[in-house]
Amino acid sequence: MTKFALYVPLEAKAGKEEDVAAFLQSALPLVNEESGTIAWFAIRLGKSSFAIFDAFADEGGRNAHLAGKVAAALIARADELFASPPQINKADVLASKLP
Repeated sequence: MTKFALYVPLEAKAGKEEDVAAFLQSALPLVNEESGTIAWFAIRLGKSSFAIFDAFADEGGRNAHLAGKVAAALIARADELFASPPQINKADVLASKLP
């Protein structure tokens, strides 16, 4: 059952919009290696607005993701790609539907 989540809104620097899109798409293979990540979405909300939404069954899965390769890459490239530092928001899932 999905109980925990992360929501990370991202705003690309001017001229870096496609670099952000490519970066998020390139993260999928890394996320696929994470057994504790039940669902992961990289989404585009507008020309320069993006977000990541992830879901986990337990706090251990969420913590492992936060300590993993995707989070490290996100922080490492933050100054280059984003207008402001990523804000990682922890959330509790109230209801969900997954395949």
